[in-house]
Amino acid sequence: MLIDVHTHLWKGIEAQCRQGILDMCDSFGIDKVLVSSLGGYQPDPEEIRYLNDQTYGFMKEHPGLVEGYCYLNPRHPDALTELRRRVEDQGMCGVKLWVATFCDDPLVDPIAEQCVSYGIPMLVHAFYKAVDQLPCESLGENVANLARRHPDAKILMAHLGADCLREMRMVKDCKNVWLDFSGSISHADDLEYAVRLVGADRLLFGSDMPDLAFQCSYGQLIEADLTPEDREKIAWKNAVRLFGFDGEAVK
Repeated sequence: MLIDVHTHLWKGIEAQCRQGILDMCDSFGIDKVLVSSLGGYQPDPEEIRYLNDQTYGFMKEHPGLVEGYCYLNPRHPDALTELRRRVEDQGMCGVKLWVATFCDDPLVDPIAEQCVSYGIPMLVHAFYKAVDQLPCESLGENVANLARRHPDAKILMAHLGADCLREMRMVKDCKNVWLDFSGSISHADDLEYAVRLVGADRLLFGSDMPDLAFQCSYGQLIEADLTPEDREKIAWKNAVRLFGFDGEAVK
């Protein structure tokens, strides 16, 4: 059993991304993928609607296999309207926040509150860089601020923050923060360190595909020194618990 909680359709190459994801699902026996569609760093409302339409179209083509995140720009006054439409009418299972704002910007508060009302998680991009940090690219401290301000929110911090030794410590004590190890995290022992720091119950498999990042994440999951029970939690059980999926249906 495997659930990938972090995959993308990229604007302009959506068809290529869809096929890449489906090919990986066939090759590696992935049971479910969670998809968000992304484009520019500061998408306007029209781009947001276009991207979420792409996600919804993929969901409709492959029900049961493909689940969708509603991608939002918190700077838009109609962000909650977009969220309600995608969750209530189209069945999206979470929110994706990228780099339009820091995730602890007060503009995110209404979105967080609505997610709590729906009982859905927020997938938050968090990525520490030694150089070329994006202007509103969240770090572990931003995720921790959001988590403490909204203790009932379910927050999924992506990429282990990119530098797990630096960023994970910021959210260690935030029990409402889960983490995925998707995308560009290639150190062999990062996952083992994450288990030691926060425990296997708060870690989820993600890849950032479609690209070679899937093989990297999958290799980490297979090769890490984990108990069979912890490996199963990370591979799919924690995703079922966090997103409220039907575990039997996933099987």
